[in-house]
Amino acid sequence: MIERKITIKTENKLLIDALVDATSLSKQALKTALDKGCVWLKAGKKTNRIRRIKKPLKTGNEVFIYFNEKILSAIPKQPTLILDKKGYSIWFKPAGVFSQGSKWGDHCALTRLVEKKLDRPTFLVHRLDRATSGIMLIAHSKAMAKALSTLFADRLIKKTYLAIVSGDFPHKKISLTSDIDGKHALSHITKLGQNEQKSLLSVHIETGRKHQIRKHLSEINFPIIGDRLYGTAKKNHPEDLQLQAINLAFNCPIDQQPINITLPDEDQLKL
Repeated sequence: MIERKITIKTENKLLIDALVDATSLSKQALKTALDKGCVWLKAGKKTNRIRRIKKPLKTGNEVFIYFNEKILSAIPKQPTLILDKKGYSIWFKPAGVFSQGSKWGDHCALTRLVEKKLDRPTFLVHRLDRATSGIMLIAHSKAMAKALSTLFADRLIKKTYLAIVSGDFPHKKISLTSDIDGKHALSHITKLGQNEQKSLLSVHIETGRKHQIRKHLSEINFPIIGDRLYGTAKKNHPEDLQLQAINLAFNCPIDQQPINITLPDEDQLKL
């Protein structure tokens, strides 16, 4: 693992040469690392991810590399395009795919995967946990990102999830209202079915607090199956987190027409 800051002392030195001089990595390994998003450039007050191997650098620039072979060797599952409105697109994010990258890379992040598939800039406007599968919106311009973020902030995008919990969930319908991180949170739960071991729930959230559904269900002693953080699942639990975003409904900010996207039945969680 390499975590290093490199201060550039030679005008117009190429990025790849600066990295070769400062690390023991080969040029091919560095090219892969650059493409996978673990190299950053600080120029002035801005620090941005950089991928251009022949980027000429200025004296005083700072280059940061966060090289972790285990992270960079991960092979992401591929998202599926559901709807392309050019200004934004809607995708099915598989479990295991991050919503966005970290300083250690972004090749397993939805934003980067979509950027490479569509050859367009991508802007994140909402998140799903890595372990959560389901429908996500990606904006392709700053203006569209602002428009969609405003719809989320104004609660004009309806979000519905499926969750599977252990046992017989005792409520046909219940609303959970406990605050999360000191902020109002509201989740509406409807029981859809059960078998001998599990219950299938539909969850509509009116607020978008971090881990809202996972926290609310855990608080009433029905944590989601596969939840290592708020439930009883161990690290080697055989099942993924049984939580999935299956529906988004809103008025399109481009043409004001209603958009109502539901994940196909064959891709939805089932008991």
